[in-house]
Amino acid sequence: MKILVTGGGGFLGQVLCRGLRERGHDVVSFNRGHYEALDRLGVAQVQGDLAQRDAVIAAAAGCDAIFHNAAKAGAWGSYESYHLANVVGTQNVIDACRAHGIGRLVYTSTPSVTHRKTHPVEGGTADTVPYGDHLKAPYAATKQIAEKLVIAANDAALATISLRPRLIWGVGDNQLLPRLVERAKAGRLRFVGDGNNRIDTTYVDNAAQAHFDAFEHLRPDAACAGRAYFISNGEPRTVREIVNGLLGAAAAPQVTKTIPFGVAYAAGVVCEGLWHALPLKGEPPMTRFLAEQLSTTHWYDMAPARRDFGYVPAVSIHEGLTRLKAACTNA
Repeated sequence: MKILVTGGGGFLGQVLCRGLRERGHDVVSFNRGHYEALDRLGVAQVQGDLAQRDAVIAAAAGCDAIFHNAAKAGAWGSYESYHLANVVGTQNVIDACRAHGIGRLVYTSTPSVTHRKTHPVEGGTADTVPYGDHLKAPYAATKQIAEKLVIAANDAALATISLRPRLIWGVGDNQLLPRLVERAKAGRLRFVGDGNNRIDTTYVDNAAQAHFDAFEHLRPDAACAGRAYFISNGEPRTVREIVNGLLGAAAAPQVTKTIPFGVAYAAGVVCEGLWHALPLKGEPPMTRFLAEQLSTTHWYDMAPARRDFGYVPAVSIHEGLTRLKAACTNA
């Protein structure tokens, strides 16, 4: 089977491409750049922009399924840039499915589509946790619109599913861990609140496994078709445990200091104002959305994913940290 993976050069994308190749599929990755790691996996690469409809449709020619993993992520940037990548790009992927008669679409979403200010989630499912409203972050806002497009596209000709992996980490991470390590070494990391709020995380191999499981079960009459699912390790831990566990694996300083939520939220307001007004380069160190996320309990029930497409996380947090430590040591 020939499968298109959007964003195959990214952290999760490379694991998806590797797993699909190991399962005997021909894989094409649609990326903005070119990645030697994908060449080594035997993955064909097409360079282009998700917002370019014709380019996306051309890349999907001859494919039997699409894993739509690419997105503009991050905590800062213009709404237009997020909308083009995440909303227009997703509609282009759906259009590509229609144009070529592709019957399966697995979409990588995010739990952030359900974010509500300081509203804790304990054991939630997609049926019990509603979409968030008045989302302050363009990433969350545009991913919510995109997920709704994917769910609405499900029909007798195109089976779709939306997966919401929570905080992906692991070997090969070039985003979360490097930022944590840099800030920890500079003494600029603080827990918002006391750091004892519990959150879910997802080891990268488990996130990929959920995609493979969903793909294997996905068809128009499947229980999982046209639905969204939270994905995680199913091992909620405190933010303090997670952050210091990751830092420990990377031999970086542990975090002990805290900052009250109100102070962090106010700092987010100030930072957003400064970055809008000046504007300053890079992402602000704090935003309102980030303060809310870091201080709030968020963990989810994996029962629906296990019931509907057999997802069972194979790599525990302990095992994942062991693998990460070994990779950091040998780097």
